Amino acid sequence: MSSTNPIKKVEEVVGKSTEEMKEDVAQAAKKSVSSLRDFVAGGAGGVCAVVVGHPFDLVKVRLQTAEKGVYTGAMDVVRKTIAREGLVRGLYAGVSAPLVGVTPMFAVSFWGYGVGKQLVESVSEVKDGQFSVAQVSIAGFFSAIPMTIITAPFERVKIILQIQGQKELKPGEKPKYSGGVDVVRQLFKEGGIKSVYRGSAMTLARDGPGSAAYFATYETIKRKLTPKDENGKPGKLSLPAVCAAGGAAGVAMWIPVFPIDTVKSRLQSAEGNLSISATIRQLYSRGGVKAFFPGMGPAMARAVPANAATFLGVELAHQAMNKVF
Repeated sequence: MSSTNPIKKVEEVVGKSTEEMKEDVAQAAKKSVSSLRDFVAGGAGGVCAVVVGHPFDLVKVRLQTAEKGVYTGAMDVVRKTIAREGLVRGLYAGVSAPLVGVTPMFAVSFWGYGVGKQLVESVSEVKDGQFSVAQVSIAGFFSAIPMTIITAPFERVKIILQIQGQKELKPGEKPKYSGGVDVVRQLFKEGGIKSVYRGSAMTLARDGPGSAAYFATYETIKRKLTPKDENGKPGKLSLPAVCAAGGAAGVAMWIPVFPIDTVKSRLQSAEGNLSISATIRQLYSRGGVKAFFPGMGPAMARAVPANAATFLGVELAHQAMNKVF
């Protein structure tokens, strides 16, 4: 009858546990570094998106929030804006809020997308390191949850500053708001944190499905356009493929959620405590279904270059970090 050495048995168990602990720590560190890279790359993409896309966004918001008959179309907004406020100052009105807000917003979005992929990988099988369209969509939807915390207040500030420029000031009259910080201060004074975060539910309703379509479209088109290596797997990153996929992703994001964005813009720019249902009824009474799609042209025109720039910035940031680290 063979006897077992209890001390040796304990040493084997402890040794095995130590190895497992080391592996767990290594995996956790790898995920943390990956999340940090996603955060930094997303911030770089956000700056690129603002620089390229802000003038288009300004035109869209002014069309969405102006009273009927103020503008005849997108080009009329551009002409009147430049005539009244100048080229750079006019087309980049309210840019301070998105520059300060969009950088962390995109950083959190791409960080959330990375975390979403990690969660998806932990509960489902990822074949050959390639996430399926459904898996990417779930991760994309998840990214909108933390992003809304930043997006909602910054878009509220941006919209208020953008529409402020539409008002014709009398001689000697000063604008109500002097800048983004002043908007936040006055909103908080008038209605507390609830006023600052007005439109959060509609922001998430827009960005959840929008982000799902956004990342799914980007990954699908990038894979199709990126040259394959000898093993049939994606080869060297193609920057034209990144730009094309990014532009398409922007269009795919906006098409299904544009009416929600219109309601959100109206809700965040309205004076007083207007409800979502009241905003929808008000919009429909003014122009039927068509009233939910003002500024669609500028939004689509912005979607392609702005999101091409976003993903180009993200991918180039990842490339730079891979070389440095």
